[in-house]
Amino acid sequence: MAGHRAQWKGFVKFGEVTCGVALYTAASTSDRITFNTINKATGNRVNRVFIDSETEEPVPKEAQTKGFEIENGQYLIIDPDEIAAAIPESDKTLEIEAFIPCTDVDDVYFDKPYYLTPDKMGSDAFSALRDGMKKSKVAAIARTVLFRRMRTVLIRPHGKGLIATTLNYDYEVRSSKQAFEDMPKIKIEGEMLDLAKHIISTKKGEFDPSAFDDRYEAALGELVKAKIEGKAVPKRKKVEVSKPNDLLAALRESAGMGKKAEDNPKRTAANANKGGGRQRAARGAASKSASSKAAPQRKAG
Repeated sequence: MAGHRAQWKGFVKFGEVTCGVALYTAASTSDRITFNTINKATGNRVNRVFIDSETEEPVPKEAQTKGFEIENGQYLIIDPDEIAAAIPESDKTLEIEAFIPCTDVDDVYFDKPYYLTPDKMGSDAFSALRDGMKKSKVAAIARTVLFRRMRTVLIRPHGKGLIATTLNYDYEVRSSKQAFEDMPKIKIEGEMLDLAKHIISTKKGEFDPSAFDDRYEAALGELVKAKIEGKAVPKRKKVEVSKPNDLLAALRESAGMGKKAEDNPKRTAANANKGGGRQRAARGAASKSASSKAAPQRKAG
């Protein structure tokens, strides 16, 4: 990828076929506005200093090490070299262990996406893997050491290349049963369900990432610009939160039925007035007709 530095270079292996590949970060926060911590009195940037929790004395970097808490306030000292020795050896190879249906992996296991591209010498093998996966509609599960840790990676066809997503381990993903265990069992049906389905059908669309703006980032940009130009800082707009007392009424209003219900009495009254006018006109015409019949007719003389 022109203009970008590969985060990792190695090989991908499927069967007896191996080709060189590179990983590039697919999503990054580097373009976000960032702030430094500043000393208010001097305007200088503040440096982070590590302080001993008991003596409150600064601890220089060369005197720092790692520790695992075994009891409250009691630590097992582990040297950084010992940690480095525990890192699994890497052969720089993403070895594909299985091909699975693309929908088999729950999104909750997704960690971080990377673009997987071939090197100049492995384009044919890379393309064979990509196109074979496309035709078979499968994803690949591979394992390798990435960034000092053994990682499981999900590989899927993506445009002209592949996308490799590191996966969370099972112990890292919290149970959904525990998250939802306190939810009451409620079954929605009848008019309420029909209205919900109707609202959903009127809001159907397609996902367009460019249509969603980072409002917080935009607000920070406006704040920084105003401060640079010496203008008044933008004030936060008050958010009006609606609190419907009746879910059914709220659903009806969302479906566009609330206003219709309010308008119906007016239209009914108007129609009634129109009907009454027609009835009065009809009665008037009938009265005139009856009068003309009752009047004595003069004979021609």
